[in-house]
Amino acid sequence: MKSRYSHFFVLLGAILAFMPIFAVDYALNAYVRVREKVVIQQSVDAISSQIEIGVSDAILTLRRILADSPSLCTSTFVANVQREIESSINVRQVLVENADGVQYCDAFGRNVAYSPMSQNLPIVGFTETLTVVKLGEMDMPALKITQAFGETRRVSVFMPLLGQSERALAGSLPSSSMVRVVLANGASLLTIGDSTSFDNRGSSTEFLAAVSFAGEMPIKVESAVPFAMARAGYGDLDTAFTIVASLFGGGFLIFLLNFVRRSRVPAFDLERAISRGEIKPYYQPVINLRTGELTGCEVLCRWEKRNGQVVSPGAFIDYAEVTGLAIPMTLSLMQQVKYDLGDLCQMMPDLKISINLFEGHFRDASIIDDVTAIFGGSKINLRQLVFEITERHPLGNSAVATSVIAGLHALGCRLALDDAGTGHSNLAYIGTLGVDIIKIDRIFIDMVKPGTTQVPVLDGLITMARELDCEIVAEGVETEEQALYLRSRGVIQAQGFIFAPALKVAAFRELATALHATQTPRRRIEQVVTGAA
Repeated sequence: MKSRYSHFFVLLGAILAFMPIFAVDYALNAYVRVREKVVIQQSVDAISSQIEIGVSDAILTLRRILADSPSLCTSTFVANVQREIESSINVRQVLVENADGVQYCDAFGRNVAYSPMSQNLPIVGFTETLTVVKLGEMDMPALKITQAFGETRRVSVFMPLLGQSERALAGSLPSSSMVRVVLANGASLLTIGDSTSFDNRGSSTEFLAAVSFAGEMPIKVESAVPFAMARAGYGDLDTAFTIVASLFGGGFLIFLLNFVRRSRVPAFDLERAISRGEIKPYYQPVINLRTGELTGCEVLCRWEKRNGQVVSPGAFIDYAEVTGLAIPMTLSLMQQVKYDLGDLCQMMPDLKISINLFEGHFRDASIIDDVTAIFGGSKINLRQLVFEITERHPLGNSAVATSVIAGLHALGCRLALDDAGTGHSNLAYIGTLGVDIIKIDRIFIDMVKPGTTQVPVLDGLITMARELDCEIVAEGVETEEQALYLRSRGVIQAQGFIFAPALKVAAFRELATALHATQTPRRRIEQVVTGAA
């Protein structure tokens, strides 16, 4: 399990690093949809606008002809017609006929050959009507704009539907795209390109399409292109995006690897550091406040990297607990403690060694076997061991935890409650744990300032410990005032910088030996005096 957790963050980081590459297609597809939709919309808007302008010009032309001509089919009328045709880029022919289609005259004095392609349609807001026709040999459909003149006659102007040929329009369209001009009722007037695939498209085929109406005219222009064809035109941009995303992802991955290796959550190195023995025990002395004797030590850990850097436990302890690495780390520390302090414990049989356990140790009774295997038969007597459990993390399975505590007691070990007063526990809960020692957290010791005569919270914790018949150890003692205050309240054991920080094994042995040598003659004198008395 620990291997799985130790590489989880690396795997997550690798996925995040390559997300930009995976997202290239998604981002580029979205970009193509937006951009090409705008292009297509602009195209159909331009065509519909061209039709609208052409029709408006034809209507104005027709109205000028009728305004300047008192009667139809006279020389003046024909001259006016020809003049307007010459000045217009849209109008091709003008015809006078009756309601039955009998032609009276036109602009050029010949019969106008045309055939209707639609019904006669009204134009919203105008008195003129519109009909789509086939005009002579013209390939492009034409629009016939008609105005009634009197009760029987009709005057019409003819203009091409579009001002460009189908071939020219087809040449300006992207491959596989389609443009279609239809009437408002759906009748198709002009189709350029293949509309079959668009009309028969399924749910799996995506098209980019746009629609535009020619103003108030009953004419609609629509265009569509397969998304795949539009996307294919962005191959160069796809390549560029992929290269940029790869560089970004690679850079992020390198940054991630360096960050993880140097961060306060060393996901790579911690497991390897445990196996290499880089997690070293440091020993903080516990001093008797009355006699100055060394009563024991708390085993703290430091990560001594091969490059000489020393990492404090705050940078990796939480991570070790979450990943389960705290268990093998504790076993490694106990093995080192056995070799570091074996001779010292034989020389000082009353010396107590406190080792921190984590909540995970109290979910598995195997810690009992581990303690027996490591310290059983060693120079360190099992009765010299104290195992600390922090109050900040509650024990999950009370039945298993109770079994572990009972098993440690059965071996002769003692149990201490660390960080007392900082967690969620109440007096009843602490009483059920069966702890032998209560360690008061430094945050309460820090409340003792120069001139302080009473600290109710601290005094309450001391009283609680006495009611539970527990020994008391004060942590984080840094000033003489704090030491004197604690001693006046009956607290005998303390640890903190006023005595010594956490020491490497050589420095701790030297300190312990020196204190032992100093205290031994005093004990002998006391024994002699006591015996004489």
